[in-house]
Amino acid sequence: MPMPLRFPLVACLAAGVLAVPAARAEDDTINPDRPNVANSSQVVGARRVQLETGVQWDRQRDDDAHVRTLTTPTLLRIGLSDALELRVETAGRTIAHASDPATGAHTTGAGWADGAAGVKWHVGDQDGMRPAVGLIAEAALPTGSAALRGTGFRPSLDVPAEWDLGNDWSLGVMPGVGRDSDDAGSHYTYGVFAASLGKAFSARLHGFAEVAAPQIARAAHGGTQSVLDAGASWLVNSDCQLDAMVVHGLNRNVPGLSLAFGISVRR
Repeated sequence: MPMPLRFPLVACLAAGVLAVPAARAEDDTINPDRPNVANSSQVVGARRVQLETGVQWDRQRDDDAHVRTLTTPTLLRIGLSDALELRVETAGRTIAHASDPATGAHTTGAGWADGAAGVKWHVGDQDGMRPAVGLIAEAALPTGSAALRGTGFRPSLDVPAEWDLGNDWSLGVMPGVGRDSDDAGSHYTYGVFAASLGKAFSARLHGFAEVAAPQIARAAHGGTQSVLDAGASWLVNSDCQLDAMVVHGLNRNVPGLSLAFGISVRR
C-alpha cells in the first residue's frame, strides 16, 4: 500500500474500533465527494479539514495497445465557513504499463499528474422539490511531470444538485463546463454531466449507481467520454468513510474497466 494511504487507513480503523456507532442520518457526519463523478452539494464546514484519497486501476484495450494505469486521486478540503470550502486536488502518482498486442513489446511510464485548486460554495439546502445546490469553481494548473502536464490555466465550473427522495433513496445530478487543452496544445471547451442514484442500506452502508460523461467534446478534442459505475461506502465513524467502486467504460474514449478503493477522513 502506498505510504500516503497507510497512516490514514490505520488511524481510521483504530477510530472505528473505539468509536460509538454513528448513524449517517446525523447532521455532523462526513460526506465525501469521492469516489463517483457527481459531487455532493455540501461543504465540510467551518474550521474542518477533510482528506479524501485512494487508488484507482484502469484497463484499456485497443487494437494498437493494451494499457493498465494506476493513479492515486487525492482531494484536500478546508472549511472556510459553513458554506464555503477551499479545495486542492490531483490524480496523484500515475504509473502506466503499455504493451503492443502484435509484438509483445512492453513499456512503463510514471510521473505526477497536474494539480487543481478551487472553491465550493453550498448555495442552499433542499426545500420541497427544489434540490440542495452547490457550486464548484476550480482550475487545473501545469504542475505535474513533463509527460503528464497540461497546458496553461484550465478552469471548470460544476453545479452539483441533490434530492432526498425518501425511503433512504437519494438522487444527485451534476452538470458542468470546463476548458482544457488537447495533445496539440489547442484549447477547447467541454461539458460535464453525471447522474447518481443512491440507497442507504443501513446507517453505515450506502450504495450508488451512476451514469456519467466526465467530458462532452468534439472528436477532434478527444470526443465524449461516457461511463457507468456502481459502488458502496462504509461509514466507520462520523469522521471516517471507506469506499469501493467499479467502472465500465461505455465507449472507446475511456478505459473499459476501472476499480477504485478509497478512504476519507476529517478532523
